Amino acid sequence: MQVGYEKTMTALLPAMAGVNLIYGLGMLELGVTFSFGQLVADAEIARMVKRVVQGVEVSDATLGVDVIKAVGPGKDFLTQKHTMDYMRIEQSRAKVFDRRMRSGWEQQGSKDASITADEMAREILATHKPEPLEASVKNEIRRIVESAE
Repeated sequence: MQVGYEKTMTALLPAMAGVNLIYGLGMLELGVTFSFGQLVADAEIARMVKRVVQGVEVSDATLGVDVIKAVGPGKDFLTQKHTMDYMRIEQSRAKVFDRRMRSGWEQQGSKDASITADEMAREILATHKPEPLEASVKNEIRRIVESAE
């Protein structure tokens, strides 16, 4: 829990201040240790931080002004198509962190986030096939390296 808290706070606060680089993904113990599982969890934290910094659009469309007028006071807005559409867009979709109710989480094996992240990292390491760089990109990297040598 402590790592999750620390990683979130050390990413979120600078990002909200305008920093555009999140440092230390996958690193533990001040960078002495690296964990692929932590990298997966940190990537999810970084996605959430980027979403927070992006902000929330406030307009007649996003507020659903027309829906509010049509439904009227004291009625149900949660089942409206507008609400469902924007909920799907605005709510983050966590893969590492489980947001189910406790009973659902327990029925699925009660795995905590560290176990899930480790499993996801192993799967990525076993199956990921990176896309090759375009020739122009390879050539530019080669040029930079050669000029530095």
